[in-house]
Amino acid sequence: MAESFNWTHLHAQLHRTLLLRQILPSNQRLLVAVSGGQDSLCLLKLLVDLQPKWGWDLAIAHCDHRWRSDSQLNASHVENLAKNWGISYYLQTALLVPKTEATARQWRYQALTEIAIAHNYPYIVTGHTASDRAETLLYNLIRGSGADGLSALTWTRPLFDLRSPILDFRLENQNENSQSKIENLKSKIYLVRPLLEITRSQTGQFCQEQKLPIWEDSTNQDLKYARNRIRSELLPYLETHFNPKAQQAIAQTAELLRADVEYLELAASDLLQRAICPIADSEQVKFQLPVNLNRPILREAPLALQRRAMRQLLQQILPSAPSFDSVEKLTSLIAAPNRSQTDPFPGGAIARVEKPWIILDIKF
Repeated sequence: MAESFNWTHLHAQLHRTLLLRQILPSNQRLLVAVSGGQDSLCLLKLLVDLQPKWGWDLAIAHCDHRWRSDSQLNASHVENLAKNWGISYYLQTALLVPKTEATARQWRYQALTEIAIAHNYPYIVTGHTASDRAETLLYNLIRGSGADGLSALTWTRPLFDLRSPILDFRLENQNENSQSKIENLKSKIYLVRPLLEITRSQTGQFCQEQKLPIWEDSTNQDLKYARNRIRSELLPYLETHFNPKAQQAIAQTAELLRADVEYLELAASDLLQRAICPIADSEQVKFQLPVNLNRPILREAPLALQRRAMRQLLQQILPSAPSFDSVEKLTSLIAAPNRSQTDPFPGGAIARVEKPWIILDIKF
C-alpha cells in the first residue's frame, strides 16, 4: 500500500520497529495467528498494508479451542476475512476442550507450530501488545516470579524451547508422525510479536478507523480468569490513581528486564560451561547423567549466576521445567559440607557433594 493511501501512525510505527529490530526479514513466509479480535486484526491489516514494501508471503492461522458455543462461527468469520483479502487460511481445532488457560496456550502454540511445519512458514506472528506485556508482568509479579517471568513476552524467540508434548486433546488432521516432525523442525520456526510497543487502545482505535470486522470474544469479559481481572480492574485502577500511562510504563519495565535477563543468561551459561566436567579427551560439555560440577569455580560467582547456571543444568536433565525449590536445593550444595546430598529431583536424580565436586546422578 502506498504511503499516500491510508498510511497511519501505526503503519509508520510498525515499519520503523521492523527496520530497527530486524525481527521479520523481507521476502519471508509469515503465518499470522488471527483470533478475530482487535489486536490480531490490527496486526493482519498492518502486515497486509506493509506487504508491498517487505515482499512477504502472508497466511492466516486460526486456532479453535472450542471453549465457546460460537467458536465455529468465529472460525468461519476469520476464514471469510481471509477469502475476502485473498490470503491462505489454515484452521486447527482441539478435539478435546482445554481445561485451563495454560493448557489452551500450550495447545495453541503447538497447533501453530504444526501448521507452520506442514506449510513451510518459518515465522509465526502474533498480535501481542504492550497491554499484554503489562498484564503478563503484573500476573507473574503477583505469583512471585523472578526477572525472567517479569520480562516475559519477548519480541522474538525460537519455538524449539517449548518443552511441550503432544497433548491428550489431539488436533484434527494430525498424523502419527507429527510429534517427531515438531522435534526435528520446530527449531527453524520463530515466534514474533511486532506490536509490543502498541497498546490495546491503539489497536482498537485502528480497527475502528479502518472499519475492520472485530469478533468479540465473550471469554475476555469473564472475571473468573485472573488475566481478565488484571485487564478490567487492576490496570484501569493503576491508570486512574497512579499513572495514566501505566501500561506503557510497565511494558517498558519488561523491556528493560529482558535485556538484563539476556545478559545474565549468557553469563550463567559461560559459568556452567567452565564448571561442568567435560567428557574425557574432549571439550564437549556433558549434559547427561552423571554430571560433575566444580564447586570452587561455582563459588567464585555471584549467587544470581549460581542460581541461573543450576537452573540451566536442570532444564537439560530433568523431565520437566525445574521449580524454584529444585534450583535452590542444587545451588545450596555449592557451599555445603562434604557428603551433603539432596532428596530426589523429579525423575529420580540425586545431587551429592564429594570434596570439590557436586555429582548429580540417578541413585539406584
